[in-house]
Amino acid sequence: MKTLDSIPTGKIERAGKLVKTGVKIGGNYMKHFGKKLVNPELSREELDEDNATDIYDGLKTLKGSALKVAQMLSMEKNMLPKAYVEKFSLSQFSVPPLSGPLVRKTFKKYLGQYPDEVFDSFEKESVNAASIGQVHRAFKDGKELAVKIQYPGVAESISSDLALVKPIALKMFNIKGKDSDKYFKEVEHKLIEETDYRLEIKHSREITETCALIPNLEFPKYYEDWSSERILTMDWMNGTHLSDFTKFDFSEEHGDLLGQTLWDFYMYQIHVLRKVHADPHPGNFLVSESGNLIAIDFGCIKEVPDSFYTPYFELAKKEVFEDENRFTQKLYDLEILTPNDTAEELQFFKAMFRELLALFTAPLNQKTFDFGSDGFWGQIANLSERFAKDTQLRKMNANRGSKHFIYMNRTFFGLYNLLHDLKARIVVDNYLKYVD
Repeated sequence: MKTLDSIPTGKIERAGKLVKTGVKIGGNYMKHFGKKLVNPELSREELDEDNATDIYDGLKTLKGSALKVAQMLSMEKNMLPKAYVEKFSLSQFSVPPLSGPLVRKTFKKYLGQYPDEVFDSFEKESVNAASIGQVHRAFKDGKELAVKIQYPGVAESISSDLALVKPIALKMFNIKGKDSDKYFKEVEHKLIEETDYRLEIKHSREITETCALIPNLEFPKYYEDWSSERILTMDWMNGTHLSDFTKFDFSEEHGDLLGQTLWDFYMYQIHVLRKVHADPHPGNFLVSESGNLIAIDFGCIKEVPDSFYTPYFELAKKEVFEDENRFTQKLYDLEILTPNDTAEELQFFKAMFRELLALFTAPLNQKTFDFGSDGFWGQIANLSERFAKDTQLRKMNANRGSKHFIYMNRTFFGLYNLLHDLKARIVVDNYLKYVD
């Protein structure tokens, strides 16, 4: 793969790159509508493919926040056209890495020494390049290590990158009004945290030490002496990425075991720690040679305040869901309904969220749940398609819900997708045996 000798770091330079991408997209639309005049039956598939390619090609050389947002969107398999999901998912594993000279320069800047001055050996070619940093293999005192190096300028460009992405996101998600700023501030805050590798070490220790009691689960050890705010050194973990593991045959028993471990890990974090690894994409999990689940990358940790946790999970309870007054009050508590809503909006969004919650909280209301069930995923796909085509919804302000929904929904969507890939059948309350 071609390497990068430089990354645009200035606001004007990065904005110019996105403007060029916008021009390409405009050309794609003109080409599409020209063909449609000749063939009115022409579908959007070619347009989606061209746009997805041009957007990804523009973002992958910028790195940073814009590419991270694309990665987040790739997890929403039922929200975006297939072409976007497939192209954006490459941001998890396959983006151009920094060149050898730029790696050395960046490492020296962030740690004060060159890699060969710190480690006994250091492989100049990266083994994985993603949105915020890339990983290299190194050795020190007999230890095999993974060294993550953050791309230059990523932390400094978060605010300006999100400002450039904001108009696209507003249109895509039908968000209106000044209150939309709270969602972008939440994303900006979490992305800034993700660029602080010292904070990641702190989070990793808190979670791995408390979750070590869950069987069939492994974590890397982190090394603060060989790390900094922009350099992170941890144990090299041998295993197969979960996305690769699920492409090949595996037994139902092994899928269930990994799925149960994943479920227990997340439920323990959410219900006991009240903070959670909020980036559950396949690149952050490995399957070890012994068949255990390995969790890596604790950069994105979402704390769950009581003011959100209580109404969020009370809505999943049958007695609350079926009580009209209590159900309505929880929707107000979670900012899904607002005091300024019209009677039409109240009726529409209460019905909409009742239907959504009935489906997405189904796994929480049963003793066991089969995430491999085609019926469950068929319902999700049908519901997503119906809402995407709902003309009444497009006319209304979809700027709804607490800011905490962004990462909590991302956590559950990601977790459900991983469990579906594993075709896992899980025991819902199994995590409780580790609580005491």
